Amino acid sequence: MFNSLELTGRASTHVREVPELGCTLHVEVIEQLFAMQAAARDAGMELAIVSSFRDFERQLAIWNAKYQGARQLLDRDGRPLAHTSLDEPHLIEAILTWSALPGASRHHWGTDVDVIDRAAIARDYQPQLVPAEFAGSGPFRRLDAWLVANMPRFGFFRPYTSPRPGVQPEPWHLSFAPLAGPALEALTLEVLGTALHDSRMLGSEVVRARLPEIYARYVTDIDPPAR
Repeated sequence: MFNSLELTGRASTHVREVPELGCTLHVEVIEQLFAMQAAARDAGMELAIVSSFRDFERQLAIWNAKYQGARQLLDRDGRPLAHTSLDEPHLIEAILTWSALPGASRHHWGTDVDVIDRAAIARDYQPQLVPAEFAGSGPFRRLDAWLVANMPRFGFFRPYTSPRPGVQPEPWHLSFAPLAGPALEALTLEVLGTALHDSRMLGSEVVRARLPEIYARYVTDIDPPAR
């Protein structure tokens, strides 16, 4: 279903661009995402994809920018962190809380998307992709409830819903279970380690020394699809 290069974002042979959705997806996800988008439209929402397939180099750029302080870091409650106040181990923890390790992002598979309801916001509104937007009086609270009730029938689930020691809840992040499940099983510690070998990832020495722990805490510890 996936080879090791596809699993770790070092190949894109399993995905294709979908101009109608403005994103890049695994070829077996496209039809179901179109169907879910149509159902959301019937309910008065414009399901828009703001992030989809992301290759290794793009994930590496995000990681290195956060490591260098060029992109904002957030604590577990979504509050800004001062980059200069963190030593290397705590800096790596802060990055992993909201961003995947290069080679370990579920977006590498083309099965996972970040979504919003475009109809719920003004044209100049810039989505922040924070939990508050999907709760309380947030603009995507209606989409949140609709997804809970409807996404399973299209094969999608949220891998990050419960507070946990690893990745924090991401109500915008949807995953296509029929493909993402086998992909996660295939993404072994060995496959990930090979992808990171000789990469230009900043902090790589600390990451490699802690890779088994990071793999268990930030890669495999997810909320499973509803049965």
